[in-house]
Amino acid sequence: MMIHSFLLIGQSNMAGRGFFDEAIEVDSSRISVLRNGRWMPMYRPVNNDRSFSGVNLAEKFAELYAKKYNVMVGLIPCADGGTRLDQWEPGSLLFDHAVFQAKLAQRSSTIAGVLWHQGESDCDPMLYPTYQPRFEAIMNAFRKELDLYDVPFVLGKLGDFLAECDHPRIKHLENYHHVNDALEKIAETNPMTALVSAEGLTANADQLHFNAKSLYEFGIRYFEQFEKTRDPNKVFVEKDCADAVSMLPIEAL
Repeated sequence: MMIHSFLLIGQSNMAGRGFFDEAIEVDSSRISVLRNGRWMPMYRPVNNDRSFSGVNLAEKFAELYAKKYNVMVGLIPCADGGTRLDQWEPGSLLFDHAVFQAKLAQRSSTIAGVLWHQGESDCDPMLYPTYQPRFEAIMNAFRKELDLYDVPFVLGKLGDFLAECDHPRIKHLENYHHVNDALEKIAETNPMTALVSAEGLTANADQLHFNAKSLYEFGIRYFEQFEKTRDPNKVFVEKDCADAVSMLPIEAL
């Protein structure tokens, strides 16, 4: 069985905070999620980092990928809400955890790309001026550790609704456009790196997290930018999945 997998990293808007009762259904018949080193049929929440985790943009992304390439898609959820960029530095717990999970996934799949969304926690004036070099060091470390030089890193912009957010804990969100500027420069100056627009996307009532409808649209946009960036000559090797795949429906487990 051929499995093409994607590493999901960043903070809460990559983990997903869309409400389930507002979710648009996707065809998950060929989507699996890495749980305990094995591929399990997709169920929500994909990235269960908090008790209130919700709809994830990778759901629609994976549906589109599976349909176009007629393969199983594996999602490797490692995003963690509220995290700053420095918490993803090489050698950090989050970095090492994501590398470990990705290496487990590589035993039975080929990683086809990395989906990243983060930056709300780096809007502080002490942090956003150095966002570009700090992120590039992290991205390059992931590429080196996992040999991902030939796959796209797809980066999503922060939502314009942050200008209206008055969160009691996350400060300086009015500076979000500086992080977006850094993301633009990163995509312009690094190979195999794509940038996804968040223009027109809307939020939950908190004005911090993309709502379910916008996450569905964001997944489409991530896929479109991935397609523009990917290497059409990348070789995917079929790997032994005998002990790595559970095909039982969730309700039967």
